[in-house]
Amino acid sequence: MVVWATDQAGYPLTHWAPGGLVALALLGIAALAVPLRFAEVPGGVRVAVLCLAAYVALSFLSILWAGVPGDAWEGANRSLLYLLVFMLFALWRQYGASAALLLGTWTVAMIALAAFAALHVDHGSIASLLPDGRLVYPTGYPNANAAQWLMAFWPALLLARSKQLWWWLRGLLAGGAVLLAAVALLSQSRGSLFAMPLTAVLVFALLPGRVRTFAVFVPIALGVGAITPLVLRVGDRLHAGESARGVLHEATTAMFVAALAVGLVVAGAALLESRRTLSVEAGRRVHTGAQAVALLALVVVLVGGLAAAGNPVTRLEHGWRSFKGGYGASSQSGSRLVSGLGSNRYDFYRVALDEFKAHPLVGIGVDNYAQQYLRHGRSLETPHYPHSVELRTLTQTGLIGGVLALVGLAAALLAAMRAARSDDPLGRYVAAAALAGFGYWVVHGSVDWFWEFAGLGAPAWALLGLSCALAPRRRAEARVSEGRAAEGRAAEIGETGSGRASSARGRRPPVGSRRPAVTVGVCALAALAAASFIAPWLSQLELQSAARVWPAAPGKAYARLNAAAGLNPLSDAPYLLAGSIALRLGEVQRANHEFTLALQRVPGDAYATLERGAIASSAGHRAQALALLERAVRLDPRDALAQQVLVLARRGQRVDVGELNRSILREAQQLS
Repeated sequence: MVVWATDQAGYPLTHWAPGGLVALALLGIAALAVPLRFAEVPGGVRVAVLCLAAYVALSFLSILWAGVPGDAWEGANRSLLYLLVFMLFALWRQYGASAALLLGTWTVAMIALAAFAALHVDHGSIASLLPDGRLVYPTGYPNANAAQWLMAFWPALLLARSKQLWWWLRGLLAGGAVLLAAVALLSQSRGSLFAMPLTAVLVFALLPGRVRTFAVFVPIALGVGAITPLVLRVGDRLHAGESARGVLHEATTAMFVAALAVGLVVAGAALLESRRTLSVEAGRRVHTGAQAVALLALVVVLVGGLAAAGNPVTRLEHGWRSFKGGYGASSQSGSRLVSGLGSNRYDFYRVALDEFKAHPLVGIGVDNYAQQYLRHGRSLETPHYPHSVELRTLTQTGLIGGVLALVGLAAALLAAMRAARSDDPLGRYVAAAALAGFGYWVVHGSVDWFWEFAGLGAPAWALLGLSCALAPRRRAEARVSEGRAAEGRAAEIGETGSGRASSARGRRPPVGSRRPAVTVGVCALAALAAASFIAPWLSQLELQSAARVWPAAPGKAYARLNAAAGLNPLSDAPYLLAGSIALRLGEVQRANHEFTLALQRVPGDAYATLERGAIASSAGHRAQALALLERAVRLDPRDALAQQVLVLARRGQRVDVGELNRSILREAQQLS
């Protein structure tokens, strides 16, 4: 998961599919090395596993009715990855020390990666790392960048409050939390601006240990607040087209100074706490005083927030107008974080809800949103996903998928909340810290497309699973005692009774007689899961190889694309790429054949339809060209290029396929 965090947050299939195999192998090793009785697993975890497994099964079934079955297969595999990760972390019992080691290792690794990212940006190319004033390194997407650091921020903060950890480690975690928040600010994610306060409210409202949380939260918040204006100034200057190298260096230096200062304060307080023990009465007075200070701070924050924001009703009205109005409704002056909520998400959500209304029971198929938005969207964007984990679930798997996901998630959260209130002092702190990290992913993912980043989704489900693993569970000793008592009663029975009992036992099937069948079934499912990861992964590798070699060796590229099409019999991508290569090489007839094969797999593909229509027009087949081009416009009504080609065809003019593809290439370059 840390490796995924270093490069595109695990988004490409070639990154996360091997991770699925690793998770599957680790799950198998754990099952063999540490015997597990499913009946001993907490009830909430069992319900969660069963519901999430049913959701994954529904995701695979959605391939049958999906318009783009290859995308549905990929999306189902991603859901399978998350299920495997959750099971790996949730099914086996954890204790405070082992869980703290796991969570602490990941959190410290993310802090180290954030420090490296800050230094790399300070000494790297601002144009490529901070385009338009927003940090995209290392995920490639600013909002995912912010989420990656802030998912680790909450475990760092909540672990730093645990008096069971070493004082220096608590200081390191607190200082690391400052650094994580500061690097996240460089991405200027408006989603994080709302997700962070909401997560804070949930943490203080639902998780125990509020006073200790507040005691650590205050110095961290002060440290982040002190450097926020300087960090945001970097993005503001770059967005305005000004030089920001000097400000960036100052901001980076301030990040590390603030992190060091907060770390020393928390470490010093932790050291003092470890060496001095307060009496019960003194502890009660300190607790009461901290509560009063926390309440006063809350009042100050609320009053200050209202004073800074102005009339809350006016602010809400402005926010709604800018959200509904798109990017143009946001203010172009000042920081991006306070310029409004203007984006195209309103239109994304509108299309998603319309598709849910049209397919309420089982949805449109996993990861099949892109085609629907091409047909019904109004913005110039072409999103592949609805930008909301809740709408993704409802739109793509319907009410059935929504209920399965909701019940499974609720059961897991109940088990995690039990762990956060368990008798294990260190265990409950770790459970709360992991649960807060998962909570941030859910809150921020409600307004963005984070499910599709395995480097975000897999750690989130691992965090939830780790919390569940700390929940108290039923022991097997009670059943062992009952079994021994039964044996004792049987020994007291006379010969006749013993004979009848022996006869009855002889008629029963051996205890292990059903195990081979279960083992065979589990092995078969594991083999299917492995094949499901391997085939699309190898197909994508062949695609990437063909894209690299076709200018020098087109024959080899075609052969690899044929192999890719065989490895993934549901995807049209190999045929689309083969058709595009053929057009670049002037092989028009081959291109037409490849696009025809692509449409046999995905009849609603607008690009292949447009290309076939243009080829038919260039060959003088006017009727066929008009039919194909009209269909291409119906599939993507906002494609101005397709509309222009259709106008030419209706006038009786022949379309120049080469010029069409040069125009498509120019548009793609401008978009990128």
